[in-house]
Amino acid sequence: MAEHGVNGLMAETMEKIRSMVDVNTIIGDPIVTHDGTTLIPISKVTFGFGSGGSDFKPRNSSDSAPLCFGGGGGAGVSISPVAFLIVSEGNARILPVNMPADNSTDRLIEMIPDAVNGIQNFVSNRRGKKTEETQAPVTDVAEPAEPTE
Repeated sequence: MAEHGVNGLMAETMEKIRSMVDVNTIIGDPIVTHDGTTLIPISKVTFGFGSGGSDFKPRNSSDSAPLCFGGGGGAGVSISPVAFLIVSEGNARILPVNMPADNSTDRLIEMIPDAVNGIQNFVSNRRGKKTEETQAPVTDVAEPAEPTE
């Protein structure tokens, strides 16, 4: 059976969308500043498409004439900046663009990098205090002063 016209129409629409939206659209090219900090732009990409068609009998044709195909398709793409991933001195954090979170899940996801950094700092500070506590303190002991009259 020959391929139907709507299949080619949908395939062409999807191919055009694929050429517009790739991974570099979502995670942008890294930008390195003069102090060595790396900024990576992150975007939200939303797309949709629709296509359709119909087979129809042409006017003034015989009953045995093949059916004709007519169809169309369309697509839309929306790209919105969401955040920057900032990598500096071995630490990574997300700097959101001033777009309020849509729901609680989005807010929670935005808080994860700061929470991880806070936990890392807490653990490293606790380790530093334990090593200080295990070392004997060095103090100068002065002789007691003689009472003055």
